[in-house]
Amino acid sequence: MTTPTMPGTPVEPTVPADPYALRAEDVREAPTAFAGRLRHLGPGFVLSAAVVGSGELIVTTSLGAKAGFALLWLVIISTGVKVWVQMELARWTILNGRTALEGYREIGPRIGPVSWINWLWIGMDFAKMFQRGGIIGGTAAACSILWPITGEALSFRSLAVWAVVVTALAIALLGTNKYGMVERLCVASVVIFTLVTVGLALGLPLTEFGYGTSELGEGLSFLIPAGTAGVALAMFGITGVGADEMTTYTYWCLEKGYARWTGPDDGTEDRARRAEGWLKVMRLDVAAGWLICTLCTLSFYVIGAAVLNPQKLVPEGNSMISTLSRIYTDTMGPWAEYVFLVGAITVLFSTLIGSTASVPRLWTNTLGLLGVVDWKDVRVRRRTIQILTYCLPTVWAALFLFVQSPVLMVQVGGLGGGVFLLAVVIAAWRLRATGVEQRFRGSAWLTVALGISSAAIVFLGVYGILEVFGVSLTGS
Repeated sequence: MTTPTMPGTPVEPTVPADPYALRAEDVREAPTAFAGRLRHLGPGFVLSAAVVGSGELIVTTSLGAKAGFALLWLVIISTGVKVWVQMELARWTILNGRTALEGYREIGPRIGPVSWINWLWIGMDFAKMFQRGGIIGGTAAACSILWPITGEALSFRSLAVWAVVVTALAIALLGTNKYGMVERLCVASVVIFTLVTVGLALGLPLTEFGYGTSELGEGLSFLIPAGTAGVALAMFGITGVGADEMTTYTYWCLEKGYARWTGPDDGTEDRARRAEGWLKVMRLDVAAGWLICTLCTLSFYVIGAAVLNPQKLVPEGNSMISTLSRIYTDTMGPWAEYVFLVGAITVLFSTLIGSTASVPRLWTNTLGLLGVVDWKDVRVRRRTIQILTYCLPTVWAALFLFVQSPVLMVQVGGLGGGVFLLAVVIAAWRLRATGVEQRFRGSAWLTVALGISSAAIVFLGVYGILEVFGVSLTGS
């Protein structure tokens, strides 16, 4: 029974619900049927939207144009090995109700108030700012070609105007920064562009740019052609689920409700049973996101290798979008350029939406760990996220206008992500040992998969870094 408010009595403002708090009154039983679990998917699709744009459309297609089918094997490994680390971080988050950045702080040694991994994330995110600027630039270039502001579609003035428009639109759409809005925008764009891209890749054998078993066999030879080590490392760092997306996924799992519905750890069997149920939903969500990423990545790479590589067309600078449009015009005719441009705008803008939604959350959490803001205060957290939602995309757009090379900017971000990925592997194993009871670690084959995933990430990451360092020393 509530006490009635007397006339003239000031009403206290309602404190907004905290999606990061675990309360007994919020618990919910997990669905046991497959159809029920499908209805609770979502974070994996948000992650797919963030991944597909920059990695698949820009870096993967460029790598296919440069290396042909030779690195097809790396595309498969890149998308397949990382999901197990992503799943491990999400498992820890759901069981503990805490974000990945909070978990990283527990991995010593400490440097000040946070761990070395937190500092590495800060450095990586500065590199990622170039990548996000490249995404804005790619979107602006596609808009400029479709609707040129001046006589020359890719003139600086036209690109600058569209960069401002694209950035302002992303900020406006995420003014409330609610998870539901982010999920709806990302799911719609991913579904549309995935269908178009996969359809085109499967239809290529019916055109003059067809491919067969010999090309696919070459792509599974496990070799890295000379001169492609740098872009291969960038692709490994940025395609599939990257280190920053793995980290971000824990925030989406919290905001979706997986941890909140599991509830605080009261040591009861009911809570353990709920945890097992929501962990199953999370694993299905990860699998759905992985399927989308893999289909898109393979499609973009095959398209670049089959269409652009034989013509010696490599997407570079601001002409990246017009070069990529050749994929469509050379196979379906001039009219298809408009279809591609609309699709490119959709997929790149969805990636920008994902970044604009996630990065302010990560930076707000980081500022909380550093003692700058109070992360646990819902009002302070939301206000800080909103301020950063306005400020960070503006910085990314300014970087694009300064550098004006979307492909290079995305590759710089990919290199940063590749280095940070090694630290995330260390964190996943440490958090598994200290924060996940044996009961929740899954079957033995999941542990084996995590071990293989970690070994592949470490091997390819270190190999790629050494190759890039060797190239820079020799100047070749």
